[in-house]
Parts: sequence; structure tokens; C-alpha cells
Amino acid sequence: MPNLRLSLFGVPLTTVILTCAIGAVGALVAWGLRLPLPFLLGSLLAVAGIAASGARPFGRSPGMPQKLRMWFIPIIGVAIGGTFTPDLLAGVGGWWPSVLGLVVFIPVAHWCSYQLFLQVGGLSPQTSFYAAVPGGLIEAIAMGEDAGADMQMLTMLQFLRLILSIVLVPLIFTILTGAAVGSASGAQLTNGAAGLSLSDVALLVAAGVVGYFVGNWLRLPGGAITGPIIFSGLAHLAGLTHAVPPGWMIALTQLIVGVSLGVRFLGLPRGTFGKAFRLALLNAVMTLCIGFLFALALHSAVGEKTGTVFLAFAPGGVAEMSLVALSLQVSVIYVTTHHVLRILLSVLIAQLFAHRVR
Repeated sequence: MPNLRLSLFGVPLTTVILTCAIGAVGALVAWGLRLPLPFLLGSLLAVAGIAASGARPFGRSPGMPQKLRMWFIPIIGVAIGGTFTPDLLAGVGGWWPSVLGLVVFIPVAHWCSYQLFLQVGGLSPQTSFYAAVPGGLIEAIAMGEDAGADMQMLTMLQFLRLILSIVLVPLIFTILTGAAVGSASGAQLTNGAAGLSLSDVALLVAAGVVGYFVGNWLRLPGGAITGPIIFSGLAHLAGLTHAVPPGWMIALTQLIVGVSLGVRFLGLPRGTFGKAFRLALLNAVMTLCIGFLFALALHSAVGEKTGTVFLAFAPGGVAEMSLVALSLQVSVIYVTTHHVLRILLSVLIAQLFAHRVR
């Protein structure tokens, strides 16, 4: 492949195109196999497989600028904001039992994960503590670096926690419901995208762009998605628009997010990666089981299905878990709100107990 000088956020454009092509092939295969969230999981697994194996298609290793992912994340936020209705927001006051449950869930999940990494993995207390933080990936890595943790292991465990949760949760819902989540089975990610007017497009773009910058400027948890959710939600509540991003745009966003996560596996030492993968898998399964127990205990109190509460407690990314919620057509606002709170609580609790492992 010719070596063009064009680049995208510092990554050669030919590399980005090749990596997206690999992800697209994986997405199409996953779609054909009727896997859950095929454009997200298929692209993730395809690119991760190439990256982890050290293969270099056409003489190039996979590469994707992470900044590009952040420019697509607001699309999910705008779509979530499109679900805001007065009737939906009227039920927010009934969420307090699961919010209190989240306050208990975070330290329980953190402590159990800490013991797993410390006792089973044989990691240092500092590495174990910050790898066990069930949310706020960037903040946990930064705090772990200041505390003297093993940064390579900490980073791998945190990213694998995120990635494995993203992979396992749709599979769990597929097994429980008997239908693939957001795949060729016919599940729709958005409604009402047909017949977008110029004013609709302008409002949705403005909500995404302004929300992105305001969310990051205010340092909101997951600001790139939280800001667009707020601005899009306000526009829909005010009746300025009833439109949402079209399905093809959501699918493209899934592809970009999946590819961006897949390239994280590039250059990881195989021996260390194997240990980190085993520990992260045990941790993901354990944490999801704890979350499911909380969901069983709380779903009737908040008037939501067990699966919806479970999704709100699953320790995946805000954007990715929101995509699953959109696919299942459950209360997306409920799920997203709890994930934003999960990040806040995870970071606050980690800071509160950090002195115990110094």
C-alpha cells in the first residue's frame, strides 16, 4: 500500500482506512451471524484479533486516533436525548432505591475485585486497588500512577474490564431474551429518523457540538456524551424537534467505537496480557453477578425490569451500555443516569479509601 503523507490526528490516513476496513469486515461477519450489537462487537473483535496477534496487513499495524472516537460519541448522546419526554422524567423520583443501591454496590464490587487481584492475581496492593475501581477508567489510571502502581498491568486490567463488560453484557441479554441485541434480528436503535428537516439537522448538530464542548468544559463525568444528552434532551422537551440521528449514523458510531477499542490490544506483551485477561475475565464475571443480584433485589422497588436495572449496574462504558439500552428499547435515561453516577461514586470512593493502600 503506498505510503501517503496524509494523516488523521497523527495517524496515517491509509492506516486508519485499513483499520476501519478490517472492522467493517468483522462487523459484517457478526451481522451475518446475528450476533448482538454486530457493528460494535464485530469490529472490536476483528481489530483486537489482528492487533493482539501482531499481524501487519499490507505491512501496517492497526491504528486509530482515539480523538476520532470522541467526535462520534456525541451522536449517542443526541440519540439518548431524543428519548426525553415529560412522562419519562416524571418517573425519576422513583429511582432513589436503585441510586442508594448503587452507593452500596460500588464499594462492594470494588472490595471484591481488590481481593481477587490481590489474593488470586498476586498483584501489589496499589495495583490491585486501582485496577478494581469499577468506573472512571482514566481517573483510576491517573490515581494509580501517583500511588506507584504497576502501570502496564493497571492499564490492561482497566481496559479489559471495560471491553469484556461490553462483550459479555449483550451476549447475556441475547441468551436471556433469545433475540440478538441490535442486530439483523430487526431491533432498531432509533425511531423517527425519516424525513429530517434542515431545522432538525441543525438542532441535532448544535446539541451534539455545543453539548460536547460544554460537557468537557464543565468536566462532567463522560462529558462527551453527558453534555449532548442534556442539550438534546432540553431541545426535545421544549418541543423544538422530535427527530433523532438515523440508524446508519448509530451503526457507524458503533463501528468507530469498536475499532477504537480494538486497537488498544496493539503491542501488549503476550505473557502479561494472558494473566491480565484471565484476571479481568474473572473480575468481569464476578462484578456482573453482583450487579445481577442487586438488580433482582431492586427492580420491583423502582418499577423497572430486572434486565434494565442489571444494565444500569454493569461496569461497562457509559456510551456502550447506553447503546445496549437503545437497542433493547428500555429506559435509556435510567441506564445512562446510573452509569454517570457510577463513575462519580467510583472515583469518590477510590479517593476516600486510597490512604489505606499507600
